[in-house]
Amino acid sequence: MKTYKWGIIGTGFIAQKMADALLFLPNVKLAAVASRSMDTANIFAAKYNCKGYGNYEDIANDPEIDIAYIATPHSLHLENTLMCLSKGKHVLCEKPFAVNGSEVRKMIEAASRNNVFLMEALWTRFNPRIIKAKQVVDSGRLGKIKLIRADFGERKPVALNNRFYSKELIGGSLLDMGIYPLFIAQLFMGKPKSIHAAAGFASTGVDTNCSFTLGYNDDSLSVICSTMLAETDNTVTIYCEKGTIYFSKYVYAPEKIVVVPLAGESEDITVELSGNIYNYEAAEVVSCLEQGLTQSVMWSWQDSLLLIDTLDEIRRQIGLVFEGHDR
Repeated sequence: MKTYKWGIIGTGFIAQKMADALLFLPNVKLAAVASRSMDTANIFAAKYNCKGYGNYEDIANDPEIDIAYIATPHSLHLENTLMCLSKGKHVLCEKPFAVNGSEVRKMIEAASRNNVFLMEALWTRFNPRIIKAKQVVDSGRLGKIKLIRADFGERKPVALNNRFYSKELIGGSLLDMGIYPLFIAQLFMGKPKSIHAAAGFASTGVDTNCSFTLGYNDDSLSVICSTMLAETDNTVTIYCEKGTIYFSKYVYAPEKIVVVPLAGESEDITVELSGNIYNYEAAEVVSCLEQGLTQSVMWSWQDSLLLIDTLDEIRRQIGLVFEGHDR
């Protein structure tokens, strides 16, 4: 097995999480990091013993790098991904994959054209506890899902330098927070038949509160909310015909999952985790490359398209438009 060399574009919180995650994997090396500031890149590079670049293009042009991890603001995902794909780099791009479905399709077309791997970095999909919960539902022992309730809410202080309130940086609760419970609904229930959404807005034009209900081909529903104005339970409850599954805090990385059948004893899904959980999605990239794949079976291009198309419809209903991206 070859050693896969990674380059990280961006130096923020999530970039550092991935840099830490790579330390847990064999046959992986962080080769370089890029920032728009050489000083910032050097600080990051010194911490992780890798090269530092003062512009993003150097990652794409570095012949040593096999995989580029895109950890820049949402507004730059398309640009940075296309740049790396065009240079033959495999790409793991942070969620949301891009701002809208049109951008995601351009990214997928570029990956296909250049015959390179591309995946959305939705780390929750690769959490072993989530995978085990899905196996419980798929086994049929709890019957069909009839209702999912999920939320993600954290107070985000209103400040000029807070990206959550920046429309230019594609802020708001939906794309940063609501995407997680929406992903859970998609993983367990598939494509919705109907979508009904409502939202509240900050003076900057981004959504501070968002709620939406998804209906499916039978009489089942998913009821979801996200907010930047309050600390919510940050949980998921999956109500099935013969029992319930609870994801306790947090929706994106549950500390505990409990299965409570209507008949019988409750049980904890006590899958032990390793690393910082981000390592699981990085390991999936390497596994796919070892198999010669250009997309993951666990989180495919089609999965990402369904997710972004649903987000687009929610934004259409609540009137959330990002100038320069939505035309």
